[in-house]
Amino acid sequence: MNVLRKAVRLLPALLGLALFCGAIYVVQKEFRHLKISDIKLAMAAIPPMSLAISGVFAILAYGVLTFYDRLGTIYAGNKVSYLRVCFASFCAYALSHNLGFAAVSGAAVRYRLYAHWGLSPLQIGKVVAFCSLTFVLGAGVLGGIVLFTEPTALPFIGQSVPIWVLYSVGALMWATVFSYVMLAKFMGSITVRGHVVELPHWRMALIQVALATVDVAVTAAIMHALLPPTPGLTYLKFLGVYLASYTAGLAANVPGGLGVFDTAMLLGLSPYLTPPQILGAVVVFRLYYYIIPLFLAGGLFTANEILLRGKGVLAKFAKITGASSLAMASEPDFAVAAGTSVVALCGAILLSIGVLEARPDFSWIDPDFADVAETAGQFIPSLIGAALVVLSLKMAQRVKLAWGATIVMLLVAAFYTTLEGEQSWITLVLLAAALLIAPFQSAFYRSAKLFSGPMDATTALALLGLTGCVIALAAFEPHVNWLENDSWWGVILSPDVPNSLRASVAACVIIGGAALGRLFRPGYVETRAWDQDARARFAALGALPPVEADGVVFGEAGRAAIAYRHVGGVLLGLGDPVGAPSDRTSAIWRLRDLAGQEGLDPAVWGAGPMMLRIYANLGLSALKLDENGMPAAEVEGGDHDASPHARYLVCKAGRDLNMLLPMLPKIIEQP
Repeated sequence: MNVLRKAVRLLPALLGLALFCGAIYVVQKEFRHLKISDIKLAMAAIPPMSLAISGVFAILAYGVLTFYDRLGTIYAGNKVSYLRVCFASFCAYALSHNLGFAAVSGAAVRYRLYAHWGLSPLQIGKVVAFCSLTFVLGAGVLGGIVLFTEPTALPFIGQSVPIWVLYSVGALMWATVFSYVMLAKFMGSITVRGHVVELPHWRMALIQVALATVDVAVTAAIMHALLPPTPGLTYLKFLGVYLASYTAGLAANVPGGLGVFDTAMLLGLSPYLTPPQILGAVVVFRLYYYIIPLFLAGGLFTANEILLRGKGVLAKFAKITGASSLAMASEPDFAVAAGTSVVALCGAILLSIGVLEARPDFSWIDPDFADVAETAGQFIPSLIGAALVVLSLKMAQRVKLAWGATIVMLLVAAFYTTLEGEQSWITLVLLAAALLIAPFQSAFYRSAKLFSGPMDATTALALLGLTGCVIALAAFEPHVNWLENDSWWGVILSPDVPNSLRASVAACVIIGGAALGRLFRPGYVETRAWDQDARARFAALGALPPVEADGVVFGEAGRAAIAYRHVGGVLLGLGDPVGAPSDRTSAIWRLRDLAGQEGLDPAVWGAGPMMLRIYANLGLSALKLDENGMPAAEVEGGDHDASPHARYLVCKAGRDLNMLLPMLPKIIEQP
């Protein structure tokens, strides 16, 4: 059962990897003659007026998104001022657009900001759910229009699926949207897995549908404005290609759908435009809708965090918003999530250089060095790109060693791309990424397995494996530097390279990536049995130990602890961690890691309001407990949640709540 559960959790990542590899293969096979010089010419050919119109659409698109959050806070019962909504919405969407649905997305940003502005955890959850559903409604309306008017415009399926099937799917999309509005009008709520979900008022539901439709249409118009007038390519046909490509990018679970979205756009628009024209528009679209907003939001949120570190400003802000000093002093979650996104994006850029640039030009520097540098081609940056993707995953787990190694990798890659001369924009992105994550060392507090204790056999094997792979790849490189695209994946896909060499390069990259991930993973979580010594140490941290527990896990510094019990498929923490506030967050993360080691889901019964943001970052939902210690029905307005004495059950409600409910009384009965 544990193996099956782990396999199911890996499915989104495996799907994303398959789609990303498929995208690389398609581009390499169908558009192998693409050159970055042609794309630059295509970008230069975009009229200034088109660039300006596209920029206006990008601003309008993010402006429309602010009304998602505005309506969401009204629906949640705690209306927030529009200026605050704008700030939260822009930061959250700039992050989620680049991260995709597989990562933390914008929920952590919304939780951090809206919690400061007086919303309860359940209210914030309502805002997040409202915003997530709104896009789906707009895609359903426009998707139905496209399927009824231009069904053959869809890439992949438009020419191969019977027309009646496409009409049926379009009708189903409209029926789903219509049913949502009717449910809101006549029922007001629905029950999902035993939970009552309140729907917005039907008038708000109509506004929600209209707003979402405008949002999707305007976002598509950002790129449509960048394309040259083309016979046969109407806006509706383009909209069909865009919706299919965007959906494929979401399903891929890679940052911003990078590679998958672009390849789908290439295939869908290839009957009308040349590949350089399409990619030139895609690059500008990503610049307007992804990259610029991400760095702007990162800068705004970083400035906000730095300002809040001042005690005077912190106290004033807390007085105005009613937030507690402890909650305000928490580490910058947005910096971690945004840093993860940017690093993954940089890795993907370095991986894809070989698609666009056949051979970097080093002729402008010293001839002796140029010979050595040109020999490397795309081999070095593509390997650094793969390493950055792995390190971004470890940064998401807040591993300090991954933070330091990532900065070094980014600087090395920036130095290398600087030598190429024509890739200055990549250099700027890499340096900006390093500067973005550099100030937030304190947010990465978890020790890597490599340095968390005595070196065991698996760690030594991973270290030897990584070293051996690096040496082997260095030895393989002279045998493939004659290729036009000598990135490591270009070598693997090239039919001109012996199969033995292709297999060897593939094996080295796979083994090296796995070894790198193992070395940089958080240290193995050791626990202590719930014996007399453990109880005494727990009590020494300043809290009454529970009577019954299966064990206790301590924070990274050993100054905070949380007792736990095994309850079915859940590792249930018994209350918030006790001990030093600076070590409590790491104790929660280690509880989560311990659950992962044992193939269980983490949960905490009796959690207080101060740590709910941390639990939310782990993907856990907060359910307020009543006076009997059982999950209570939500009270309108959420004022009761503001009490510092409120207690919660935090868990993966959709998966574990029904299993926990009958077992909680036995836990509550203990003194």
